[in-house]
Amino acid sequence: MNLLAAIACFIKVVETGSIVGAAKNLGVSAPAVSQTINRLEEHLGARLLQRTTRSMALTENGALYFARVQRIASDLDSAQMAISTGETELQGRLCIAASSAFGRHVLAPLIAGFAERHPRLALELRTTDGKINHIQDGIDLSLRIKPQLEEGIVARKIASIPFVVCASPAYLEHAGIPRTPEELQQHACLAFRYPLDGRLLRWGFIREGEHYYATLNFTAISDDIDALAQMAIHGAGIARLAEFVAASWIESGQLVALLEHSHESSESSAEPLDIYACVQDRAAITAKVKAFMDYLTEHLGQRWPKEITVSAQSSA
Repeated sequence: MNLLAAIACFIKVVETGSIVGAAKNLGVSAPAVSQTINRLEEHLGARLLQRTTRSMALTENGALYFARVQRIASDLDSAQMAISTGETELQGRLCIAASSAFGRHVLAPLIAGFAERHPRLALELRTTDGKINHIQDGIDLSLRIKPQLEEGIVARKIASIPFVVCASPAYLEHAGIPRTPEELQQHACLAFRYPLDGRLLRWGFIREGEHYYATLNFTAISDDIDALAQMAIHGAGIARLAEFVAASWIESGQLVALLEHSHESSESSAEPLDIYACVQDRAAITAKVKAFMDYLTEHLGQRWPKEITVSAQSSA
């Protein structure tokens, strides 16, 4: 059995959704495709497809195998084209995953510039606040915050984004302006519920180099950061928003930044939001993944301070 040909056949079956569709695409008969899949399953010792006369679906093993071989097949095609044409231009599929807010506010506006640099790349941006699995979901690169880091993944810190404690002018007019994190306890605060485990994220501050959490009075909660921003804009209370969410609302005057002090002063400042570019392992840092990581470092560094480290995470 030609293993690479069998893998290519399997990929076509999954992409087209049927044996017949794959056969038409490959220019062979449906029985030939079915036989190839049977041989591949025998070779692997696992069933990849659950087939009936009316439907076909990937098994759990099939989904895992497809996520792996799809990337391999794409890289093999790219390698063959590079050799045959002398081409060094990046091409193929690049799938990037990020939290909904970071994907929407930061990554989406940057995609066009990267696509212009590498027109032969097929880019996919997935935004989710759920668990990310590089292998099963076919993700090349994910952008995560520190609580999302898992054991074994390779993470590169690419940005340190300020958090902004803010409220609407209307709220501050009737409730007063807090001057220190300790005064927040006397105010209505808006909490973010972390979707992965249901935790309410605490508000961290730094004073004279020391980190601490403020005691807060949470009066409203959401697992969507843009929803919290809207609550704050309409006077529900004080929110802690990443700068990329808060900036436009502060510029328009609909929100007012509070507790703004430098890290070097004796006053408190909100701890930053560290963003990490993550891959499954070092072998996953392909030319196209590295190109996107470098592109992000270049552009995010123009807006926010950057402190880059590369490490295999030992704990979440």
